[in-house]
Amino acid sequence: MLGIKKPAGSRYKGNNYKDHSYVACNTEVLGDIKFAGGLHVEGKVTGNIVSEDGSLHVHGEVIGEIHVPHIVINGVVRGNVYAGEHIELASKAMVNGNVYYKSMEMMLGAQVNGSLLYSDKPQIQLIEHKPDVMAKEEAVVAKSPDTANS
Repeated sequence: MLGIKKPAGSRYKGNNYKDHSYVACNTEVLGDIKFAGGLHVEGKVTGNIVSEDGSLHVHGEVIGEIHVPHIVINGVVRGNVYAGEHIELASKAMVNGNVYYKSMEMMLGAQVNGSLLYSDKPQIQLIEHKPDVMAKEEAVVAKSPDTANS
């Protein structure tokens, strides 16, 4: 970086940041994000974040589920986190939800208000959205005594 030569065989290549996306600190994204490469969130994302092979750095706020193999959190996440490979919870991390991980680092000061659950299986899955009204209607239909006899 900046003119410093990397040793031969280094895993860091010049194009590591080629496929990176960025949500700036004064930016708010409403909706789901599916990405490849890297994603840096310094603003706010209200929606789910999904990647099959990427890495995510959260320094801002995410309200929704995260399904990414490699995750670094040094901000706020309100929702479940599924790290298929590795997660790092830095000193200013605050997660309100469950954390599913294969390997994890947790720094002094990080907070998890939920469960830490080890899983050696990848947690990447499609997330379906249902409006609250439809979800409530389905719950009412499921509990209805008329539907139990038919």
